[in-house]
Amino acid sequence: MNVKLITMGKTSASYLREGEVEYQSRLKHYMKFERIDLNDLKVSQKASSNEVKKKEAILILKQIKPTDQVVLLDENGQDFSSIEFSKWFEKKSLSGIKSLVFIIGGAFGFDNSVYERANEQVRLSSLTFSHQMVRLFFVEQLYRSGTILKREKYHHQ
Repeated sequence: MNVKLITMGKTSASYLREGEVEYQSRLKHYMKFERIDLNDLKVSQKASSNEVKKKEAILILKQIKPTDQVVLLDENGQDFSSIEFSKWFEKKSLSGIKSLVFIIGGAFGFDNSVYERANEQVRLSSLTFSHQMVRLFFVEQLYRSGTILKREKYHHQ
């Protein structure tokens, strides 16, 4: 199964980028991983959050194939512990899905058209984090999942 992460915008903080690079390099031992960072939109300051979300949705939806299984990282998604997430991920891996696509939206979240295309939603935390921080947290969780499934000594539980 191929795992893809689509994000809106680039990570501007170097300490977050360094963490992302570190965990993405570790992922190669567990899964085929691809990341697509879409460029931030150039919109007028008068643009509403709905207008921004609609424009971002066009960019996001262009990256998704009809056969992709799409999971939004969203505050209203299903909660998992790290163990539960790894079991969920393993079921996806064994189900015959060819491509599992995770999406991190922009600062305003997702347009309805992206919600309509999604197959599922996952929430990383009840806390609110910047969408840039979520990128690092999610890639680390994918890595953690790989180590849990291989019964390696990274996750302590």
